[in-house]
Amino acid sequence: MGFNQLMLEEDLIRSANEMGLNEPTYIQKKAIPEIKKGQDVIGQSETGSGKTAAFALPLIEKTVKGEGIQVLVLTPTRELAEQVADQFFRFSKYRKIKVLAVYGGVSIDPQIRFLKNAEIVVATPGRLLDHIQRNTILLSKIRFLVLDEADKMFEMGFIDDVKRIISRLPVERQTLLFSATINQEIRDLSRNYMKQPTMVKGELHVDKMFLEQKYYDVNPRDKFSLLLHLVNQERPKLAMVFCATRHKADAVARNLQKNRIDAVAIHGGHTQNRRSSVIRDFHTGKIHILVATDVAARGLDIKNVSHIFNYDLPKTSQEYTHRIGRTARAGKKGIAISLLSDIDHDNFRRILEDRTLKIANEGTPQFQKVPFLIKTRNEFRKPPFRRRF
Repeated sequence: MGFNQLMLEEDLIRSANEMGLNEPTYIQKKAIPEIKKGQDVIGQSETGSGKTAAFALPLIEKTVKGEGIQVLVLTPTRELAEQVADQFFRFSKYRKIKVLAVYGGVSIDPQIRFLKNAEIVVATPGRLLDHIQRNTILLSKIRFLVLDEADKMFEMGFIDDVKRIISRLPVERQTLLFSATINQEIRDLSRNYMKQPTMVKGELHVDKMFLEQKYYDVNPRDKFSLLLHLVNQERPKLAMVFCATRHKADAVARNLQKNRIDAVAIHGGHTQNRRSSVIRDFHTGKIHILVATDVAARGLDIKNVSHIFNYDLPKTSQEYTHRIGRTARAGKKGIAISLLSDIDHDNFRRILEDRTLKIANEGTPQFQKVPFLIKTRNEFRKPPFRRRF
């Protein structure tokens, strides 16, 4: 099935084809017809499933140039706001629709100027509320609301902000909600703010035939040494290391650098310019290990990741599945490796409640012990040589 069979207009199909999208994904096949009919939709899908196109293409088709802000997309992070806005911009290439990403951490003044002519706004809740309080955004013409990565938005504490924003929007609108997991908060929100929504689910993007999952038991003080040993042994082309906190992500990345491994941290404490630069370098292969928190990584669609390292274990099987879903795609092999110390065992037991997960216990190998230095930011200089795999 091509996009033409979804009855999208020719200019949208053309822009999608030019972006390398020729066959719609499962979530696109299911969601686009419902959105075109004007139906409220709850879409459950993971990063990389093509969900942005699933709502962007039909909403661009419904947007009228020159009639003010008609589409509002709420996202939990600045990176996702930029990424979604870029997708809207590229899909609307032949329509010249004005798309604006609105988020904090940057000057509000340019946003105020560009909001006057925008038709589609992709925003984080906090900065959008700033504009609402300043009366610098007109919401009366919004006909379409999208809540993207809703579970992460609520996990980050944005539920009250989202409700405040929705209360300011026209009642007569089409509401779309996309989430990797569907929890009780999302069910409550849909019951209160959506009209008989249709539920669509994406297919699991990870091919478990090509995914190897394993874990190592390790003493907490030796966890970094084991990580370093495994990185040198596995020689990943592109890898993501997940840490529980910003501080841990910075420390792990700096210690990898100290051991001549090309690694960079990304989390919400970095400036927007730095985070955008890190993602760009990772996409292009200038760096090959990204040390991230779940919040910073959520929504980033990064292809060709060969290895996932869980330096800290997530709290739920859903979050674990979401992490490992970044590898073993499109028939390519992937490896997910978890490092378990005493503090991780409770989380690991919850993860194993999902009986579909098959995670092998590997014997702990012999490895060289190296110091794990906790330094203040900028104390490690970038070494002149990086080991490339």
